Amino acid sequence: MTILVTGATGSVGGQVVSQLREPVRPFSRATGGDLTDVDSVREALTDVDKVFLVWPFFHTEGLDRVLEAIAGQAKRIVYLSSAGDPEWARAAENLIEQTGLEWTFLQPTGFAANALRWANDIKTEAVVRTPFGTMSRPHIHEYDMAAVGVRALLSDEHVGAKYTLSGPELVSQFDQVKIIGDVIGRDLRLDEQTPEEARAKMLTTGWPEPVVDGAIAAWASMVENPEPIVPTVEEITGTEAKTFRAWAQDHAADFKA
Repeated sequence: MTILVTGATGSVGGQVVSQLREPVRPFSRATGGDLTDVDSVREALTDVDKVFLVWPFFHTEGLDRVLEAIAGQAKRIVYLSSAGDPEWARAAENLIEQTGLEWTFLQPTGFAANALRWANDIKTEAVVRTPFGTMSRPHIHEYDMAAVGVRALLSDEHVGAKYTLSGPELVSQFDQVKIIGDVIGRDLRLDEQTPEEARAKMLTTGWPEPVVDGAIAAWASMVENPEPIVPTVEEITGTEAKTFRAWAQDHAADFKA
């Protein structure tokens, strides 16, 4: 049994590779893999029977051809989807359901690792600029997403399951910045952007406009209606999900000058 892991140099895919004890084939641009090239995918699928799929795009263009290649070789796929039912994730799930593959969908809430986007400003200015400072989310550690994914790859009991995954507590963005500061021993500040300022910045960095507008709307709603805390990680792995402080401790070096 060989398991193909796409996004193998990313936060979640990298954790899947490190946690698996079975033969693993990492797939990423660093290993010469290209999800936009179905021939590259097909070549990587030789002798593979299970796939952990990270589809790193906010669209499904080309995914049907990739899934066709996977279904021609493998029997099982675990897809890193998203909580909140965004259009791109729902479309990807629908395509996967039509392949005949055994599937499991992981639907995580906000990634704790998204805080890494603040790293440069923290190192250079000790300031974070973001909208909706009071927005709270049950941020999930990439280790926990991967731990559930590994079990779904290896056990038949998770076939056909759609798992919402969260961290163990709600943490606002103001508190995230404070926790990172506590961990690295610096006084940090959050300067709250207006939604308009954040939208303009996201567009200049290449986010598609529909995705930007969807994200801004979702974040605004989370100020009053945060994502739920769910016990799925502990139920499946037997270990409580890691806190945001634990994540910050694991990544302290990323925020130090």
